Amino acid sequence: MSSIYFIGIGGSGMFPLASISIDKGNKVIGSDSCKSDKTDKLIEKGAKIYFEHSEKNITDDINLVVYSGAIKEDNPEIIAAKNKNIKCISRSKYLSVIMSEFKNSISVAGTHGKTTTTSMITGILLDADCNPTSVIGAYFSRISGNSILGNSDIAVCEACEYLDSFLDLNSKIGIILNIDNDHLDYFKSVENEKNSFLKFSNQCEYTIINRDDHNSFEVSKKSSPKIIYYGIENNSDFMASNIILEDNGCYSFDVVHENKKLFNLKLKIPGKHNIYNSLASIAACFQLNIDSEAIKKSLENFTGADRRFKFIGKSNGISFFDDYAHHPTEIEATLKSAKSLNFNNIWLIFQPHTFSRTYFLLDEFAKSLSIADHVILTDILPVRETNIYGVSSNDLSSKIANSIVISDFNQIADYIKENAKSGDMVMTMGAGNIYKCMEIIYNNYEK
Repeated sequence: MSSIYFIGIGGSGMFPLASISIDKGNKVIGSDSCKSDKTDKLIEKGAKIYFEHSEKNITDDINLVVYSGAIKEDNPEIIAAKNKNIKCISRSKYLSVIMSEFKNSISVAGTHGKTTTTSMITGILLDADCNPTSVIGAYFSRISGNSILGNSDIAVCEACEYLDSFLDLNSKIGIILNIDNDHLDYFKSVENEKNSFLKFSNQCEYTIINRDDHNSFEVSKKSSPKIIYYGIENNSDFMASNIILEDNGCYSFDVVHENKKLFNLKLKIPGKHNIYNSLASIAACFQLNIDSEAIKKSLENFTGADRRFKFIGKSNGISFFDDYAHHPTEIEATLKSAKSLNFNNIWLIFQPHTFSRTYFLLDEFAKSLSIADHVILTDILPVRETNIYGVSSNDLSSKIANSIVISDFNQIADYIKENAKSGDMVMTMGAGNIYKCMEIIYNNYEK
């Protein structure tokens, strides 16, 4: 049994790795800046967690220190570990160690849709009795958590492009869902981002690529592994045809493989982007020889990962939702799906995520957020950054009609109660703690 210390243990990327480490029989210790649902769950599973970063936490019995991308080299725990000659590795390198143990590994990459697609594949593999190991960036109700340790040779994980983390992975099957202008604080340009995705692709035996996404297709033309395409608009190995938008805002369509209809699929999650996510999942599972009927049944029962167009409840005729979208493309896709449900008004509470993303994509954010009828902006969540750009939520609000900036979650809840009417939708959105605002808003109403 090893003793592993996780710095930033409550993060969305670190939490599932710490959980799997406990399941593998290791002693898990860690630190985080604050308590959360994730740290509570790890403590319940036996982890010891400190809520401060201190050199005193690094004891001589620790065999390995794993740190998240948000942790800097001057962190006192990293310094203490190095002084004690304890091996320190990044979260992505530790994930690669776990994934290397599996013959059939699947890494899901892309600017958008990683969590949903990884969850879809995990669900299919479970329904096909494949007993997979899975690492997901959000809570997935099917596995009652963010990760599961299986007993087969199959594993699936999200492959994050930030800081080129996904280049630590060498998977049998790689998936590129899309490539969009994100993390420009690191990549500086989309061309640099595409070059990183090309390196990711070239490390895989097979790469499954969205033929309809221009940047992904450009990468595929330079890739060396076998390429498997999926899409709607362009001829692909796996395609959706006869697409119908149902009354519930979800799509039904025929799944076609090499010009042969496999089955008709009716999704339970809204949005055209989920047609693409399901096609990518189908293509991956076909490479593992999963039965078509098992794939169809699993996807038709899939209701999404946590915070992906999540229905919270209904009160006073108002419907409440929460979503993780934090990039203009994701926001546009989610709000267009919301519009298809024909609510009277959409009230969106958006929490901008990182100063750099807000600064570089300010106009794109304004355009996508303007799809909502009313927009409330919180302060920008700094995450790992300082505001060297001088950008604020007021800059964004000035470009959006019917928008307002309110910093305090309780004041937002009061504002919604005063203004939202029966027949409206209220949605919180963002990658930070904005879901807590929804908890306050929803609790403001009698059930």
